Amino acid sequence: MTTGELVTAILMFVIAGILLLFSIRSFLERGFLLNNAYLYASKEERKSMNKKPYYRQTAIVFCILSAVFIVIGLSLVLQNDKIMLLEIPLILGAVIYAIASAVRISREEKK
Repeated sequence: MTTGELVTAILMFVIAGILLLFSIRSFLERGFLLNNAYLYASKEERKSMNKKPYYRQTAIVFCILSAVFIVIGLSLVLQNDKIMLLEIPLILGAVIYAIASAVRISREEKK
């Protein structure tokens, strides 16, 4: 393992840790809400919106992204390119979950 690979692996694990920290804080519904629905809402909409489903959506997506960066780091440390194939279902899962949960949240808001 070269120095560049080691530095990159450490960076991937650090990013995974930061994303996991964001995920935990979102599960606890604390901190700034990093969700497009909240970021693009006006101040009045932010005050009246139910933030709980958006915190949950953000937390789950960050948790999945943390797993993606752990897989990248493990593939670098173990020097096994086949491990990188695990990224595909994780990223697809994050995208599908984000779309499905956004649709579900919008349906619940219309009720």
